[in-house]
Amino acid sequence: MAKALTSAQRRVFRTRNKIRRINIDRVSTRETRARLSVFRSGKQIYAQVIDDLSGKTLAAASTLESELKEKLKTGADTKAASEVGKLVAERAKKAGVEKVVFDRGRYIYHGRVKALADGAREGGLVF
Repeated sequence: MAKALTSAQRRVFRTRNKIRRINIDRVSTRETRARLSVFRSGKQIYAQVIDDLSGKTLAAASTLESELKEKLKTGADTKAASEVGKLVAERAKKAGVEKVVFDRGRYIYHGRVKALADGAREGGLVF
């Protein structure tokens, strides 16, 4: 018998499937986009730019990195999330990625997740 999914798992699958459908529709035009995935814990926030076709991470940033730790008071506020967004955008642009699809996972687009997205837009990513 199949194990029932939790509500958090259902939210993750729902958002990821929407993103996959967008990219599948774009495969014929070869205009697929990388995915900007967000994970937040109680104390930190992490972001990755992932190419789903090859299954590789193109760029990543988090509040655990030494260059951000020096600037930030804590890793769990909107200022920290904004800085992570700018840093991941800078690294993605170096990797040749300018357009992404934002994957908020199971999180509501609010607070730290929204601050990260705004920081990535300020850094030059388009989504």
